[in-house]
Amino acid sequence: MTTITMTSQRSERPPWLRNVFQRGWRMGILLLLLVASLGMAPLADAQADTDREMATAAPGISAEQWRQVRSGETGPNYRDSRFDSNYNLINASGETWRQIRNRWVSPFGLIAIGGMIVVIALFYFIVGRKHLDEPRTGRKLFRWSLLMRSLHWTVASLFIVLALTGLNLLFGKFVFRTLFGDAVWAWMISASKVLHNYLGPLFGVLLVVLLISLLKDNIPKKHDWVWFKKAGGLTGKHHPDAGFANGGEKAWYWLLATVGLVVVASGFVLDFPNYGQSRDTMQWANIIHAVGALGLTAVALGHIYIGTIGTEGSLEAMTTGYVDETWAKEHHNLWYEEVKDQAMSEEEIAALKSNSSGDASASKPS
Repeated sequence: MTTITMTSQRSERPPWLRNVFQRGWRMGILLLLLVASLGMAPLADAQADTDREMATAAPGISAEQWRQVRSGETGPNYRDSRFDSNYNLINASGETWRQIRNRWVSPFGLIAIGGMIVVIALFYFIVGRKHLDEPRTGRKLFRWSLLMRSLHWTVASLFIVLALTGLNLLFGKFVFRTLFGDAVWAWMISASKVLHNYLGPLFGVLLVVLLISLLKDNIPKKHDWVWFKKAGGLTGKHHPDAGFANGGEKAWYWLLATVGLVVVASGFVLDFPNYGQSRDTMQWANIIHAVGALGLTAVALGHIYIGTIGTEGSLEAMTTGYVDETWAKEHHNLWYEEVKDQAMSEEEIAALKSNSSGDASASKPS
């Protein structure tokens, strides 16, 4: 009864008034994101200014000390604490790494992530949410098992935590230290480091398990190229053909299977420095790790948008395990043709769940 009342009240609004409200709050979100992106400019400038960063990180280093380092002089004050090491504790290769990180990697990360946020906001404001073309039938198709949903959400949660802690390690000093002071900043950076170092290996292992589990459904097919040419249905009158996974989902899968595994591997090099890798190796691993992770974070924002508020019905698949027939037919028509005979009403699903005490099936129907 409540739903009927709300629907009737909404329908009493004139169409022009609904459009005003819709565009108004979208404009508010857009302006908020644009202001946030403008606020990133000083942060990028601070990162690119290596002298300013050095003054914050290690104010005691003098020009004479750098002269000694560059000339190759070593001594008790500059010797590495590692056993049998010929490195200087302060070394020229470390300065090269810092220049690359501050002048290139950090600005790249801000541009990639901030740019993606602005693009998503503009897309949502101009195009809006992708609604289903036809009404829902009320009949559902099973898509994801409880095990796969749990694995997906665990990997996704770890990815978000690692992204936030990584961004804090890279940029947080210029934001939170200024806002909250050294005491709070010290606690934040310490917690970020511990979480990042200990959750990273767990994420790597579970990511490999997830990639192996999804491999069969993400083998590229000829129709995936057509999907990209039609921009996933943004161009043309009809949705492009798609199997269980469409072209965009396959692209995200293979990005994780390539760049994602490189990020994991470089993270292991940094996390376990007791296998004989040199300082130079770890510096390059740090650069590779940061570039890959920042790029993945930017693309992940698009994936999160499309899978949540960007497309009607998509989130239901990973929360309930089921999708409506209409959603399957419009977004994954080739898969729909394979499984359409397995569609069930919500009553049938509820009865099946109660009989099986949980999920309707232990695996995806064939």
